[in-house]
Amino acid sequence: MDVGRELGVRYLLEGSVRRGGNRVRINCQLVDATNGAQVWSERYDRMLDDLFALQDEIAAAIVGALEPGLRRAEVDRVRRKRPDSLDAYELVLDVDSGMPVQVARALGHLERSLALLPTYALAHASAAMCHHCLYLRTGLKEENRLASLAHAQAALTFGQDDARALTYAAFSIGMDGHDRAAAFAAFESALALSASSALTYILGSVVLGWGGEAERAIEWSERGIRLSPFDPWVFAAYDAQAMGHFFLERYEQAAAAAYRSNLANPAHSITYVQIAAALSKLGQLDKAREAAQRVLQLQPNFRYSRQFAGVGCAPALAAKMGAALSAAGLPE
Repeated sequence: MDVGRELGVRYLLEGSVRRGGNRVRINCQLVDATNGAQVWSERYDRMLDDLFALQDEIAAAIVGALEPGLRRAEVDRVRRKRPDSLDAYELVLDVDSGMPVQVARALGHLERSLALLPTYALAHASAAMCHHCLYLRTGLKEENRLASLAHAQAALTFGQDDARALTYAAFSIGMDGHDRAAAFAAFESALALSASSALTYILGSVVLGWGGEAERAIEWSERGIRLSPFDPWVFAAYDAQAMGHFFLERYEQAAAAAYRSNLANPAHSITYVQIAAALSKLGQLDKAREAAQRVLQLQPNFRYSRQFAGVGCAPALAAKMGAALSAAGLPE
C-alpha cells in the first residue's frame, strides 16, 4: 500500500520468475494498492526455446487478462461508493448491455455521464451498445437503431485513442448498420491501439458469425477467449463459435459452444437460441424445445425472422438456422 501511495497508482502488477533447466515459471498478480487485496493472478510455465517469442507471448497474455480484471475491480469499487460520488468515468462502469432491464438502467447513468462530458467517447460507445440491445430485444424500434449508430459515430469521432470505445462503436456499426466493412476498419483501429484486446476479438467474432464468415468467426472467438478466458463478454465469443460450427454443419461442436455460452451468461436469450438450433439439428427435439421455451421466457417477443433482419444475418445462415428453430418451436 505504501508503494501505491508513493507511485500514485490504485493497482500494482507484481511478479516473479523462476528457472529450472530449459523451463521458466512466471507468477503474476494484480493487487489493489489501497487495501492489498488480490484482483487477479496467473502462473505461466513455458519452455525457453525462444526467449523473445516467450516475452511477446507472456506480455500479450498479461495485457489481455488485466483489462477485464481491472474492469471488474473498478465496478466493485464503484458500487461500494455513495451515488453522489460518481464521476463521468465511474458512471460508465455500471453498464451491462446484456438484456433490456439492465441496459435501460445503464442508459440513465450514461446520460448523466454525457451531461458531465459530452465528448466522452466511451460513454457514447456504451450508449450505442445499450441501444443495440434495446433495438434487438424490444421490437426493432428504429429510434433505438438510429441512436445506436449516432452514439457509435460520436465514439469514433471522440475516441480515436480508445480501443474499447472503437470496439463498441464497431460492433454497433456492424450489427445495427450492417456495414461490416466500416465495422472492421474500426475493429482494426482498436487492435492497432491494443493488440491484446480480447474484447475486440470477441465482439468482432459475433459480427463475423452473423455475417456468415464461419471460419473467421471461430478464429477470432478462440483468440479472444485465449486472451481473456474469464472476460465478462466471453459468452458472446462462445455464441460466435456456436454460429460458426452450426453454419459448417458441425452440430455437436455448435451445441458444446452454445452450452458454454449459456454457462457464462444464463440470462442471455440468444444463448438459448443457439442451443435450440444445434439440438434441433442433432435430432434432440425435446431438449431443443425446452431451450426454445427458455428463449420466450427471457424474450417473449422473440421472432427469429426479426432477429435475422435486425443483425443483417447472412441469407444462407438465416435459412439453415431458421429451419432448425422452426422445428424447435420458435415462432418466425
